[in-house]
Amino acid sequence: MELLSSLLSSSSTTLCLLLLLQFYVALSVILLRNHHNNNNNYNNPNHRNPILQGNQTSCSLFIGSWVYDETYPFYQSASCPAVDPQFNCQLYGRPDTEYLKYRWKPANCELPRFNGLEFLLKMKGKTVMFVGDSLGRDQWESLICMISADVPKAQTQMSRLYPISTFKFLDYGVAISYYKAPYLVDIDTVQGKRVLKLDDIRGNANAWHGVDVLSFNTGHWWTHKGPLQGWDNVEAGGTMYEDMDPLIAMEKGLRTWARWVDTNIDRSRTRLFFQGISPTHYNPSEWNAGASTGSCYGETIPVTTTPMTSTYPGPDLDQSNVIQKVIREMDNPPFLLDITLLSTMRKDAHPSIYSGDLNSQQRINPNKPDCSHWCLPGLPDTWNQLFYTVLFY
Repeated sequence: MELLSSLLSSSSTTLCLLLLLQFYVALSVILLRNHHNNNNNYNNPNHRNPILQGNQTSCSLFIGSWVYDETYPFYQSASCPAVDPQFNCQLYGRPDTEYLKYRWKPANCELPRFNGLEFLLKMKGKTVMFVGDSLGRDQWESLICMISADVPKAQTQMSRLYPISTFKFLDYGVAISYYKAPYLVDIDTVQGKRVLKLDDIRGNANAWHGVDVLSFNTGHWWTHKGPLQGWDNVEAGGTMYEDMDPLIAMEKGLRTWARWVDTNIDRSRTRLFFQGISPTHYNPSEWNAGASTGSCYGETIPVTTTPMTSTYPGPDLDQSNVIQKVIREMDNPPFLLDITLLSTMRKDAHPSIYSGDLNSQQRINPNKPDCSHWCLPGLPDTWNQLFYTVLFY
């Protein structure tokens, strides 16, 4: 009996040790898996650090204020290979630099500072593409500049073609592209006329397959009239129109885009973003009650305490509502990078008359400023800091 008891005791001890060993092995696997996921969390479209979760009460990324910060900007335009003359305000004579020194501070959290090397390491072997109008190009160039500032000796390659331009960080196998599609949907030439095809996106979308991170934007071109209008006729539902309400046309076009996304984007491999409406500042009454003339020309500081800090002004609200409505009804919605309100506060950050796209006579005429695009360095760097935060944190 004593021998049997001893054997049972020994067997029980061995069994306990085996179970304990299995527990520690399982725990180690879980910890390693979590560590791996934390290092590669951009692949998971549902991953968000609770402290930095966008559009949540834990951190309202897009509600906050602009604070002065001497450590800004992230880079100088003279040292960036990608800045277009259109956005290079310092090169074309802008005399002030205070607008470069403002940092976006969300109401109840801090944004991580952008790290270009970290971006490249986490995106190694992958592709990023901005799709849309020239505001997407503004953001594309900004991201290239921000990364380049942190890896100044990296081997790079750049191609500017139509409709796609690409900047490659060759040492890391990272390609960052801009695809020009201001309406997202296709424009075809039919009998010598430019036809905006609200039901067709296949021509543009061929270039979007297989991209690891896609960021879309549209807005300004839908309201263009006269010589700035990008089409002659609109086709929808098999009918040709000479004109159409811009908001109705925009919604029809966005629904075509949404159907394509829902059908073609595999969210297990592609991160998807939509950039909110980028505001203009041609109407000073929006930030200066009672003002009847003027523009962004001469503005040097952000808006602080006006109704603009709590509401969207004018047409931006209508277009923002269309975007939000379409996204809400999608099966496979993108993350809305809702930069409209924080950008509305930056009346000081436009090229104004300091743009290489203007001739010398236009640059001395404050009546024709560019209050639509943004200087680089400048506001688009904040868009990319938010993009980086949502992508990796």
